[in-house]
Amino acid sequence: MTSLTPKDKDTVRSFWAKVSGKAEDIGMDALARMLIVYPQTKTYFAHWKDLSPGSAPVKKHGITVMNGVGFAVEKIDDLKAGLLSLSELHAFTLRVDPANFKILSHNILVVLATMFPKEFTPQVHVSMDKFLAALALALAEKYR
Repeated sequence: MTSLTPKDKDTVRSFWAKVSGKAEDIGMDALARMLIVYPQTKTYFAHWKDLSPGSAPVKKHGITVMNGVGFAVEKIDDLKAGLLSLSELHAFTLRVDPANFKILSHNILVVLATMFPKEFTPQVHVSMDKFLAALALALAEKYR
């Protein structure tokens, strides 16, 4: 994996500042897409009564996910240490397969590109892709 350069970090921070006001919509859409396009991910949410796009549980968890992304932006200089408690939660309590972090990251990228086509330049794409890959790797830290 390519590490985040100072320019990547600045790009991520700047882009996040522009789009974070829509974090709720981004999270809801990304999670809904993941559940539809990758139906195997539904197993982690079997306790939800409604997995459809826009449902209350999808909306709520989408917000939770994007709050985590926002937190990761704040901890971008040391994601591994900054996300340690989230890694422990997902590894030991929730027991989420870490491959799903990459799947959700992909869906977040898709949503960002569709919601913000002018702002989602090739440079933003590269930097956000590297950031989300680093975030997924940091979340998987406690699985090793």
